[in-house]
Amino acid sequence: MIMKLSKAFIFFFIALFCKTTEVLSQGFLKADGMRIVNEKGDNVLLRGIGLGGWMLQEGYMLHVNVESQQHRIRERIETLLSKEQAQAFYDAWLANHTTKTDIDSLHAWGFNSVRLPMHYNLYTLPVDQEPVAGQNTWLTKGFALTDSLIAWCKANDMYVILDLHAAPGGQGNDLNISDRDPSKPSLWQSDANKEKTIALWRRLAARYAGEPTVAAYDIINEPNWGFGDTLNDRNGLREQKNIPLKQLMMDITRAIREVDQKHIIIIEGNGWGNNYNGILGPWDNNMVLSFHKYWNNNDQQSIQHIINDREKYNMPVWIGETGENSNTWFTEAIHLFETNNMGWSWWPLKKLGNNNPLQIKSNPNYDSLVNYWNKKTNKPPSPGEMYEGLMELASQTKAEKNIMHRDVIDAMIRQPFSDKTIPFTANDISSGTLILAVNYDLGINGSAYFDMDTANYRISTGKESMGNRGRIYRNDGVDIYKYADGSDNYYVGHIEDGEWLQYTVNITEPGKYELTINGSADTDNGLISFYDDSKSVAGKIKISSTGGSENWKPIAKFSIPLSKGIHALRIYFDKGGFNFTSILFSKK
Repeated sequence: MIMKLSKAFIFFFIALFCKTTEVLSQGFLKADGMRIVNEKGDNVLLRGIGLGGWMLQEGYMLHVNVESQQHRIRERIETLLSKEQAQAFYDAWLANHTTKTDIDSLHAWGFNSVRLPMHYNLYTLPVDQEPVAGQNTWLTKGFALTDSLIAWCKANDMYVILDLHAAPGGQGNDLNISDRDPSKPSLWQSDANKEKTIALWRRLAARYAGEPTVAAYDIINEPNWGFGDTLNDRNGLREQKNIPLKQLMMDITRAIREVDQKHIIIIEGNGWGNNYNGILGPWDNNMVLSFHKYWNNNDQQSIQHIINDREKYNMPVWIGETGENSNTWFTEAIHLFETNNMGWSWWPLKKLGNNNPLQIKSNPNYDSLVNYWNKKTNKPPSPGEMYEGLMELASQTKAEKNIMHRDVIDAMIRQPFSDKTIPFTANDISSGTLILAVNYDLGINGSAYFDMDTANYRISTGKESMGNRGRIYRNDGVDIYKYADGSDNYYVGHIEDGEWLQYTVNITEPGKYELTINGSADTDNGLISFYDDSKSVAGKIKISSTGGSENWKPIAKFSIPLSKGIHALRIYFDKGGFNFTSILFSKK
């Protein structure tokens, strides 16, 4: 079952599934050797999430794959519609995407911080639009949005990390990250852009100097620029000196310290945040090193370089961005981080897609527009359809309209330190009860289910792996697909030999039940076994062919006795190659 967010469900969810955070009202955070501590000296482990897509749209979050920087998306809306309609869309987007309901929910689920990815153009004009060259025009929109976020977090005893995600001119050759226009000078090619970046941080620091809800300033997100070899090392992965990057970060630090001596300053290396060659050691006594981690193994070796830098320079470290993977990967990573006293910030809270706590729903008119932008069709929707689709999309960014993925939240908050399973839905069984295959228990791989392909480790393994191949409904390794008829029905597919699913049920009417396994099969080669509380109750049951993968019918039947009370029922796929939709319980 996919849930819409509601206040009632927020508190129901925390009561069942989540650990609460400590009250975070102990003043400013600071670096203390290799730890982040509060003013009482208590260790603080940041458990956070990035608000990606709010102030800065990265195209993939909107399913835009061609010319997907935010400024290009906006330009195309203005061309197809009008500047006024484009402005209306972005006004609605900013008003709806992140609200107090989002922050209340994050607190209830167990998070204690958020990272705000800021687009500079909400705070100041681009250098080429300044009425007077070299001066800074300050805009109220960005500051007002930031003030609101800080107030919402303050009310929930949560921290805010300010993150300059899109610096003036753009800080890298990965264009989408910073909404960079490659036809104009980048941050690194323009002294005016550098000066504006420094001035913006001075302005932010002066505004929030006395606000302990602000945990830190993450001064440049994911620089990715080849200073020494702009042709062959475009993203700075092999950069050895990083002189311009270090100099700018030192200049920003000096500007901040002119007005704010208390807040932590977070720095990021080149190469998307991880290349610190030539940058360390620290030039301030209240600094934290940020590292970003994606798509690699979650073992001690994968973070040893981070631990080495922490120990060598006696500085705290923080995993400032990570995610975009499966629940298995999330659980492994958070267990690894927290075991090594590393706080973290996930990416992102919401987007179009199922591997986040919240999912924004699309609509047919917007899908048609995206297909046109992505060159899948040659004809755009009508202006009326386009505008309707865009405004509906902006409306669907509201937390109350988002799809909440309980499995993702549970994987991040409860599962890193628990192998216990809990029901995905309440399964009270009597005659006629139907359990959907996709509603197997919440829990880690090997406890709630077993799947052969659970996450994407391509950086470590050199090959793509998928997790949920259908990329819908849930974010575990189990492969879930939607019916081809367009209905909101789902099934478990790509079943491999040896995989299994568990369902915790409450038998309200004891007795002998006939279980009907529903699904589809091209052949009759499949075999299943059934277990009740780890005891085999039906073995090597043959799957019947339905004559096609889209012909949904009963594929197996068998009878078992079930006593009253709680049972953990497991269906084992001894021989896969079929699809599974549901189990019908009929009392005999």
